[in-house]
Amino acid sequence: MPAVDKPLHELRQYRGISPLPDDFDAYWQTALAELEATDPAPVLERTKTIHPRNAEAFDLWFTGVGGARIYAKYVRPKNGPKPHPAVLQFHGYSGNSGDWQDKLSFVSEGLAIAALDCRGQGGRSEDNAPIKGNTHHGHFIRGLDDAPEKLLFRSIFLDTAQLARVVMGFDEVDAARVGTTGGSQGGALSIACAALVPEIKRCVSVYPFLSDYKRVWEMDLAKDAYAELKTFFRHFDPRHEREDEIFSRLGYIDVKNLALRIKAETLLGISLMDTICPPSTQFAVFNNISAKKDAVIYPDFGHEGLPGFSDRAFDFLLGL
Repeated sequence: MPAVDKPLHELRQYRGISPLPDDFDAYWQTALAELEATDPAPVLERTKTIHPRNAEAFDLWFTGVGGARIYAKYVRPKNGPKPHPAVLQFHGYSGNSGDWQDKLSFVSEGLAIAALDCRGQGGRSEDNAPIKGNTHHGHFIRGLDDAPEKLLFRSIFLDTAQLARVVMGFDEVDAARVGTTGGSQGGALSIACAALVPEIKRCVSVYPFLSDYKRVWEMDLAKDAYAELKTFFRHFDPRHEREDEIFSRLGYIDVKNLALRIKAETLLGISLMDTICPPSTQFAVFNNISAKKDAVIYPDFGHEGLPGFSDRAFDFLLGL
C-alpha cells in the first residue's frame, strides 16, 4: 500500500512526539475559570436568510473570553417532543459556519444544531485579541511570542465550550444529549469542545488539524495549513534557538493533548494519504482518547471527502 507516513501497525500505537506541558491541566483549569466568569449574554435573532417550514432558524450571538461577541447559526425543530438533542458543528481553517441548508438534515430528525463562526476567520465573529507578534498569516501562531494565555486558539477553544454551555442552557435542548462534529480545523474544534465540556456525549472528528505540531515539522509538512509554523521560525527564530520553547508552548493548544480529557464516545475519520494533516497526527489524537471510540480508516484518501463517512457520522449522532 502507498504510504506518506508510518506503517499502519505503527500508527495504531503512535501517541505523538510533541510535548505535553507540565502545567497543561492547570493552564486549562485557569482558562475554564475565566470562561466561567464570562457572562455569555446570548441573543437569538430570527434570521431573514432562510424560511424553513419545519424549523426555526436564528442568528445566535454570545460573549466569549476577552469580551468578543461570537456568532453561530442555530436551527431547531419547530415541532416534536422536547427537550431534544443538539449537535455543535465546527468549520475548517479560515472558513465559516456555511449555509443554513445543510443544517436541516439534523433538524428533520429532531435535533437542534449550532454552527460556530471562529473568531477572526471567514465568518461574523469578532477577533479582538491584543497580542504581540505576527498577525499577517495564520492563527495557531497568534500570540506565540506573548504569554501562553494570549494564544488565539485558547480563546477559540473556549468559544466552542461557551457555545456548548449556551446551547445546553436552552429550554428546548436536552443538555445530556449534545454532540460535536467537524473536519480538519473543525475536527480539532470538535475534539477540543468535547475535552473542555465533559458533558458532551458524542464527538465526531475527521482528519483533525492542530495536532502533534512537532511531528508535522519533522515530516517537512509545515506547508499548506501548517505553513505558518515555518513562517514563524523563519521570521522570529531563524536559528531554532527557541525550538523546544516554541513546541512546548504549542503543546497547550495541541488537540492530541486535549484528547486525554475526552469522556465522549468518539468517532474519527482517518485518511492515510493525507499530506495536510498527516496520518500520524490523526492517530495521535485517536490513541490518546481513553473513552469509547472507533476509527474509520481510508487507505487511499487524503484531505478530501471520505465516501460514506458523512452518512456514518450522521447515523452516529442520531444516537444522541
